[in-house]
Amino acid sequence: MEPYRCKYFQPLKGGVVECQLCPHHCHIADGRTGICRSRRNHAGVLVSEAYGHPCALAVDPIEKKPLYHFHPGTTCLSIACTGCNFRCQNCQNHDISQASPSQVASYNLSPEDVVALCVKHHCPGIAYTYTEPLTYLEYVTDTARLARERGLWNILVTAGYVCPQPLADLLPFLDAANVDLKSFSDDIYRRVSGGRLAPVLDTILAMHDAGVWVELTNLVIPGVNDDMAMIRQMCRWMACNGLAAAPLHFSRFFPRYKMRDLPPTPLKTLETARRTALDEGIRHVYLGNV
Repeated sequence: MEPYRCKYFQPLKGGVVECQLCPHHCHIADGRTGICRSRRNHAGVLVSEAYGHPCALAVDPIEKKPLYHFHPGTTCLSIACTGCNFRCQNCQNHDISQASPSQVASYNLSPEDVVALCVKHHCPGIAYTYTEPLTYLEYVTDTARLARERGLWNILVTAGYVCPQPLADLLPFLDAANVDLKSFSDDIYRRVSGGRLAPVLDTILAMHDAGVWVELTNLVIPGVNDDMAMIRQMCRWMACNGLAAAPLHFSRFFPRYKMRDLPPTPLKTLETARRTALDEGIRHVYLGNV
């Protein structure tokens, strides 16, 4: 399969291109990739080396995404390509998220092939997950469009770092999403993940406004984002923006990747976070990895 010409980029002087998929707006020289490692400048044209090359396939219970209020008890075909536009120091899938497509074995699967696999394994929907599906958004959108035509659900598991127009192109085909809201601090986003908070909040609201079923996950890391005042502020933002009924998953941290020197999250911390969320009017609060 030939490299796929990306839809979201602008040619600049000197053969450089600006990727317009996510808020990084990477300026990419010929032969180089952006932060995500999968979108490459090929002679002045931005191409996706991940398109059609998933590195992971599995049939998962939908609760694993996690989605607890969207068709519980069903399964989904989970699919992932390499790459991510964040650099989270605690990433549990860093072997595929922090790698380029050339570094990881993959399948050759067109969007039609993915939909056929979903039907073959009797899954009612497809989950784009494990890495950051927004970095191969064109592949997700093309697959999701075909899946919708076959009556299948489309589920996005994402950190939500994307520009408004690419997201708007995908939203008509999305049924549900779990967004990893990493903290409610722009400083923590910059230090731990290499991004910003505001675009993620914009993504959550755009999904909600479009009628996508949204659940949120907040991984609570000791000494990093476990401040209860910040968690309370996050829950107030949810409640004030029509998300009081959106399930909120507080997930337990375990040492991973570049954060192996931190302890697992104490259960007491998660229980306090849950009480805080309930006090602020969040109706469905769950603890994960416990």
